Amino acid sequence: MASTSPRNQSSAVNTTENNGIENAKTGLQLSDAQLKAVKNVIDSLYAYREADGHDPSKVFHRKVNKRALPDYYDVIKEPVALSTLKYKLQNREYGAFADFVRDCALIAHNAQTYNRPEAGAYQDALVIRSVMEKQFTQLAEAKVISAEDAILPDLGEIPPASPRPAEEEEEEEEDDDEDDEEEEADDSEEEGGKRKRRRGPRSLAAITKRDGATKEDAQKGADSDPRKKRGRPPRVDTPMEARIKVILKGIRKYKNDTGQIMIHQFEKLPDKTAMPEYYHEIKEPIAIEIIKRKQKRKKYQSVDHFMRDIDTMFNNAKAYNQDESQIYKDAVVLQEETHKLADAEKSKPDADYVMDEGRLPLPNGILHNGELWKVGDWIHIQNPNDVTKPIVGQVYRTWQDSEGQKWVNACWYYRPEQTVHQYEKHFFPHEVVKTGQYRDHHIDEVIDRCFVMFCTRYNRGRPRGFPKDKDVYVCESRYNEEKHKMNKIKTWASCLPDEVRDKDYEMDLFDGAKKTKKVPTPLLHMLKDDQTGSDGAPKIRWGADNAPPIMGAVHKGPRDENQSPPPEPTPSPPPQPPPPPSRQISTVPKYETPSHRRTSEVDTRMANTPELTAAPTATYNNHTQSQNQPLIPQYSQQTASPASVQYNQYPSQSTSNYGQTQQH
Repeated sequence: MASTSPRNQSSAVNTTENNGIENAKTGLQLSDAQLKAVKNVIDSLYAYREADGHDPSKVFHRKVNKRALPDYYDVIKEPVALSTLKYKLQNREYGAFADFVRDCALIAHNAQTYNRPEAGAYQDALVIRSVMEKQFTQLAEAKVISAEDAILPDLGEIPPASPRPAEEEEEEEEDDDEDDEEEEADDSEEEGGKRKRRRGPRSLAAITKRDGATKEDAQKGADSDPRKKRGRPPRVDTPMEARIKVILKGIRKYKNDTGQIMIHQFEKLPDKTAMPEYYHEIKEPIAIEIIKRKQKRKKYQSVDHFMRDIDTMFNNAKAYNQDESQIYKDAVVLQEETHKLADAEKSKPDADYVMDEGRLPLPNGILHNGELWKVGDWIHIQNPNDVTKPIVGQVYRTWQDSEGQKWVNACWYYRPEQTVHQYEKHFFPHEVVKTGQYRDHHIDEVIDRCFVMFCTRYNRGRPRGFPKDKDVYVCESRYNEEKHKMNKIKTWASCLPDEVRDKDYEMDLFDGAKKTKKVPTPLLHMLKDDQTGSDGAPKIRWGADNAPPIMGAVHKGPRDENQSPPPEPTPSPPPQPPPPPSRQISTVPKYETPSHRRTSEVDTRMANTPELTAAPTATYNNHTQSQNQPLIPQYSQQTASPASVQYNQYPSQSTSNYGQTQQH
């Protein structure tokens, strides 16, 4: 664990002005200028956006949710978020500017310590760190803080990433589609070799089409049951999107005089730590990886819109580099060739870009039964195996085939009883798990709407405006159907279609966080008495081809590494002591004294009268009390409490239901 010892606070720029903010613990104070600087730095971190509009601060707005990542707080001992900075500023907890600088540094350091270098949070941390450094440098130049305070403290080395478990490979984003693989293959062919494809065909239809195989032949492949194979949504591009892909692929073929592929120099932006001056000079930095991200997320409205980013990228290279440099020369050549490619693509008719199998994309969605169904919608789909359990899915593609029929491609989410898992596994009520199944469905198979929420939001509220009679599910894990593994999802956005990853939905919040308790697997009854951990995974009951399993299974094998142990049973309440027996009195029909007669009801009223607790003589239950001994009557008057009545405990107030005492 990296050391996080605080910096020497004597380096802070102090002031003797009375209007400073004094810290109660240290006695140090911030000047008005420093106070304003702290606020401006925080605001700048919230407001910063990358060239493609990405907000690198979003993941750091609040501290990590303990329920979502419980191990985070085992690794990170000083968690800090932007909300922490705001809270400390508002509560005057910064006595020295160095304290604020250290908290800023912790935000980036913690993210780099916990996450792998390829993770989005790690990359965002580098961006945020660069923004901080720039802000502090400007404050030092303005003499608001010292030069020493402008330097982020050394919080220790970032520990090397541990080897990634095989099952965690699925946590990588699923947007590395076939186009990326084709580009890699193109590069490899130019270099004399061809890379192996990382994944198989996208769907059973693709298996069938390949090499003219029949559907039956496809099902006899290497995997005995191709229904388990992971897949990806089919390519359904508009003519404009297809043109952009052709251009991006075409510019990868050009080499310079040294034999290097020119576009490689433009793949990524320069490192901000190594080349901070680049970002001072270049006001709109952009690279191929950003352009590709925008293209995947449907950000371009036309080829000309796309070409503006291409021109910006090459113009940046020409503005920053010397005319005689290789990258300047490559930028000139590539810019010219890219415009030639774009002109050629724009001159072709849209009919030249009809997808395989005659697919015509419907980017605006499908109007069906009076409702518009579009990418990102959560839907219930007909389940031919069980009409009572419709398939839960999210729309990834919408298109029309050559016969005018309209289709959606949806990612399936399985119910617990449709999976294979360890018998001690517990699930949330209404839980589903994300699969790698992306299946085509005719629009007539769509039944109605539903909604799937990530587990970190499910207990806080419900989607605003979503009908209350529709089902809302909760999702916590991905399900690897071939390995029968469930891996907790770290980034919910990675599970969504590109088109909606940047969009969020409003919620109607509960009055307080709703506690949702997990329940045992619904398949526990299927566990056999003689079943052992060495039996292996049991068989799944399959039914129709285009449907989830009829029934999953449970096994007695070891729990997954990330599977929590079953919750402890709720302890029985401690035994309650038996109530003391009520003391009964004999029924006395009459109570006579020399002066008057009373009924038993009047006896009770008199017994609760303090003035009558000591009588000269009384006969009760046929026993005679001595004249010098006080009378302590005991009775059973069908009251709420069977306990004996204690007198003189409340001398000023009768315990009787009657409000007046009797005078004698």
